[in-house]
Amino acid sequence: MKETFKTIARFEYSSEAQIIKGRLESDGIKVFLSDNLTIDTDPLISNAIGGVKLKVLSEDAQKAIQSLRTIEKYSLDDDGNLVKCPECNSKHIQLFSTIKDLKSFLSFISGFMLGTLPFYAKHKYRCEDCNTQFDIK
Repeated sequence: MKETFKTIARFEYSSEAQIIKGRLESDGIKVFLSDNLTIDTDPLISNAIGGVKLKVLSEDAQKAIQSLRTIEKYSLDDDGNLVKCPECNSKHIQLFSTIKDLKSFLSFISGFMLGTLPFYAKHKYRCEDCNTQFDIK
């Protein structure tokens, strides 16, 4: 019998895919990553090649998708509780990086010119429901 794989998720960086791969393997699902070494070599081409593809055997696809649904995709605080929006009290909060101040902008430009990744980026949280951006203190 020929084993075929099905792509069930894509990730911008291989570190994210490796974490999910470990979770699925702990559930007894065989997992294969493609394009992870290419993106580890040059992370800037991730979007161009479609990111790291997380693949499972076709017969395990539904089980893997169910397992992925149990993973919380929203941000947690230091105590493991979901972060809440200060405006609408929603729990649909995600962390993102921003380049809004001079230090992060200059870091981005120097990283771009030298062919490296930026050394400094400011992280904020964004509510998916009301689009409020905020920091956690």
